[in-house]
Amino acid sequence: MSADLSAFSESLASIVERIAPGLVRVEARRRHGATGIVWDAEGHILTTHHAIEQEGSITVGLADGRTVPAELVGRDPSTDLALLKADASGLTPLVPAPLEGLKVGHLVLALGRPGRTARATLGIVSTLGESWRTYAGGRIDRYLETDADLPPGFSGGAVVDTRGRVLGMPTAALSRTAAVVIPGETLGRVAQALRQHGGIRRGYLGVGAYPVRLPQGLWERAGGENGLIFLTIEPGGPADKAGLMMGDVLVSLGGQPLRSIEELLGYLGDEKVGTQVQARVLRAGEVREVPVSIGKRS
Repeated sequence: MSADLSAFSESLASIVERIAPGLVRVEARRRHGATGIVWDAEGHILTTHHAIEQEGSITVGLADGRTVPAELVGRDPSTDLALLKADASGLTPLVPAPLEGLKVGHLVLALGRPGRTARATLGIVSTLGESWRTYAGGRIDRYLETDADLPPGFSGGAVVDTRGRVLGMPTAALSRTAAVVIPGETLGRVAQALRQHGGIRRGYLGVGAYPVRLPQGLWERAGGENGLIFLTIEPGGPADKAGLMMGDVLVSLGGQPLRSIEELLGYLGDEKVGTQVQARVLRAGEVREVPVSIGKRS
């Protein structure tokens, strides 16, 4: 092994040693354990939502070998994050770094603690993009993907660069084909909301919908070529109270054209809760403007 390669190998091992005290084992499901990161010295642990199957019997395995009980503070399925409070203090937190300067092709380490010891895999940044919405409507501030392997239990751990900076938390639940990394900006925003409110407020209409393309003869009157047809209306929900019906096609909401479920979920953010907006719908070939009050779903 050349001297340069040996030095590089040594530097990676040093990064694992430096990060390991901030990684914990989360036991909250029947099968193998998962990983969490120490969020602050007072015992808050950030992990993935899908790692918490049993809210009533959670334990956390610390880097010093102790196993302590923990309780769930809050969880957000839409971003696959959960915040725990472990019965421990004086822990070593991991502080995420901004992604400035990060490029596709940079080497990264994926670190986890599904058992007693810290484990690592090596890969590169394979994709880096702008903010995006998960299938459940959660906002992720940057799209970051790595080809580093995520063995069982690595979700909830840390992805770090070759300088030892924590770039985010890997999860296998937000994509069926890729190892997605939740960036530090999202971790901080969601963790703060979970600590303050126990959940993330989101707007909702109380509908089940499917995207459709409108007949060409209706484009001009509807003001668009696409819409969302309502397949279900939740009794007593905001759409039901506004008089919307199954079979209506939602063309726009609050003036924003809607062509996909993702666009609807993206529109129904926290800031829309409690507001009244105009829903433009097609019913039996006629355009209607219906006022609807956006409800709250935590």
